[in-house]
Amino acid sequence: MPFLSEAEGNALLQLARDSVIEVVSRGRLPAELPRAELFSQNCGVFVTVYVNHRLRGCIGTVEANESLGEGIVRCAACAALQDPRFPPVQPEELKDVQIQISLLSPLAPILTGDIEIGRHGLMVAVGKQRGVLLPQVAADHKLTVEQFLAETCRKAGLSASAWRAPEAQIFGFTCEAFSDDLRSSTSAN
Repeated sequence: MPFLSEAEGNALLQLARDSVIEVVSRGRLPAELPRAELFSQNCGVFVTVYVNHRLRGCIGTVEANESLGEGIVRCAACAALQDPRFPPVQPEELKDVQIQISLLSPLAPILTGDIEIGRHGLMVAVGKQRGVLLPQVAADHKLTVEQFLAETCRKAGLSASAWRAPEAQIFGFTCEAFSDDLRSSTSAN
């Protein structure tokens, strides 16, 4: 997916915000998706929900199995209410919600020596277990490549060194990330 204009990014953020408001305050998803071509494109997407700038949920998909509009609605609702690491967002917190959307490039196998902190997100898969971390996680937490790989393994429920196993598969991706209060991007390959 090419880089988005500010108007396109704002339209996606508005859809995510509307989804969070609908599901938190009314217990349902928006009745209709916008019809613009942007919303019908397919790409992996993660939606991160913050309350007062504190993480409250992050849900997404690396595969483009649904339209971008459908993915944003589903991921926004799940991030607000169903991330098992956090309590659900409450109606009285809606005024303090910030949203970040990350649009992912397709996954591609990556060698550990080619991983660039702040540019690449990772997926480590061993058998049916897999963990995914976005590029901004490594940058925000100032992780080394080995720490980033270890944290991605932990996210999959694996040992921190599972990425070293011969059967481990390591995939990289880039993303364009944008949010309510800042707009940043990482080149999308």
